[in-house]
Amino acid sequence: MTDTVLEETTTINTSKKSGSWPERAAIAAQQYHDAFKVGSQQFSNAEMARERAAFTRWKAIENLDKYLIEFEANFIKSGGKVIWAQDITDALSAIQEILKKSANKLVLKSKTSMADEIGLKGGLLNDGYRTLETDTGDYIADASGDHSGHMILPAIHKSLEEIGELLKKDMVLSHKADANEIVAKIRQKLRGEFLKAGTGITGCNFLVADPGAIVLTENEGNAQLTASLPKTHIVLAGIEKILPSMNDLDLFLPLVSTYGTGQEITTYNSIITGPKQSEELDGPEELYVILLDNGRSEVLSHEIQRQAMTCIKCGACQFSCPVYLSAGGGEFSSPLAAVTIPLQSSNLEAQEQAIKYSTLCGSSREVCPVKIDFPRLLLQNRKLFIDKGLNARSEKLFYFFWKKAMMKRDIMNWKGIKAGKYIMESLNKSRSGLRDMPTVVPKSFNEQWREKMNFK
Repeated sequence: MTDTVLEETTTINTSKKSGSWPERAAIAAQQYHDAFKVGSQQFSNAEMARERAAFTRWKAIENLDKYLIEFEANFIKSGGKVIWAQDITDALSAIQEILKKSANKLVLKSKTSMADEIGLKGGLLNDGYRTLETDTGDYIADASGDHSGHMILPAIHKSLEEIGELLKKDMVLSHKADANEIVAKIRQKLRGEFLKAGTGITGCNFLVADPGAIVLTENEGNAQLTASLPKTHIVLAGIEKILPSMNDLDLFLPLVSTYGTGQEITTYNSIITGPKQSEELDGPEELYVILLDNGRSEVLSHEIQRQAMTCIKCGACQFSCPVYLSAGGGEFSSPLAAVTIPLQSSNLEAQEQAIKYSTLCGSSREVCPVKIDFPRLLLQNRKLFIDKGLNARSEKLFYFFWKKAMMKRDIMNWKGIKAGKYIMESLNKSRSGLRDMPTVVPKSFNEQWREKMNFK
């Protein structure tokens, strides 16, 4: 792991004292945008790079069945094993079956959102396994009992002061520990564990169909150690992670790096094509890729929302999203989650929350490296929700009467003015001291125009 920055926490957020999330988010967002301006200069034509990336990812998603089969065939030729998991139960069962082959109960995990999606840690703890987070940000988030605060930067919602207090339970830190000291202590604690573990579990940034490769990109080196030192390596991958060719990496590795952290290229980039071969000195003896569906096929079945599956998980949309910057992380902490969770989940409450979790301002669309039109997808989700009749009865009644009023001029002129005046006066009373609400004119524009033009 790097000893120069506290990866996933102070690389972006250098707030030293605890404060409100919006204050820390503002610092993080500003530092991200400053870094992005520098990193993005490597593209002579950033818009063309985005166009190419959007086209390549769309082609991959439109031909997903072909590329996944190609990946599986090539990966198996290199000695790897592929497991298809329809849902969370299938994925956990597959992992448990693999782990049973070893008496070693220590499992290393590098950063992967898939682990959170399937509830990996809880499932393994129930079976007596000890799961150790090797990513600095995830290690801190795990120590606090929190969910990840950002797609790329899991502990960004924690200040240095909070991190120091959290980790004092586990390690000896000075009173005013800085980022370098904290990283050094975490590295010291984890280093020996890498040599003891029997299994390493990672996610992946991309799966490459030709030649059947797993691509990991990171700044710490923990994913490389997790993938290479234990005898067994398990890769958790959503079926949408596919890229057609190795030639695509010259575009996508700089993109995910620049749009993720503002770097020209991340520090460590690994391309893994199979388990350790006879002539190789290191690497796992067994390598498994678990391809997880878990509702992704449902997202793909919707022609418009399907575009969300082209996401490369860079996290840029979060730093532009006013909801995230105001409310912080959570289940729907990104525009992507707000699009996909309602389609993947059968939980109606989750669906209702997610469809309202965006201002539809369009900022996420402007910063997305693969040009996902998030406002359009979110609106389509809302339409789908309403078409199913799942919106609240009070909402249905409101729009029923609103429609009746809007289609009759007399009601608009009379009821509209009275209702508008009542609403404005009520808001003014309830928000007293914050701002003065505008008053409603006694006559509508329609009435004034008719009087002026002598219309009856």
